[in-house]
Amino acid sequence: MAIPNEQADWQIRAACRGPQAVVFFPPTRPERRDEKNFREQRAKLICGDCVVRDDCLEYALSIREQHGIWGGLSEAERRSMATV
Repeated sequence: MAIPNEQADWQIRAACRGPQAVVFFPPTRPERRDEKNFREQRAKLICGDCVVRDDCLEYALSIREQHGIWGGLSEAERRSMATV
């Protein structure tokens, strides 16, 4: 599936690209709560300096992304925004 150009543009400029992308999604093995909190805080710090953070969050909300940190928010944080 091809990504529309405007979407591809913000994704290319995202601060989460590269080896640090691993902190944005849970590992395939079970994760303790403290590990999850640490991983998510690291991801959110990266999002804090990202120039496309708003585009990322808007995209995640529009597709109802259920996994990972997008636009600086976790799954639960995005869910609570959607129900408001």
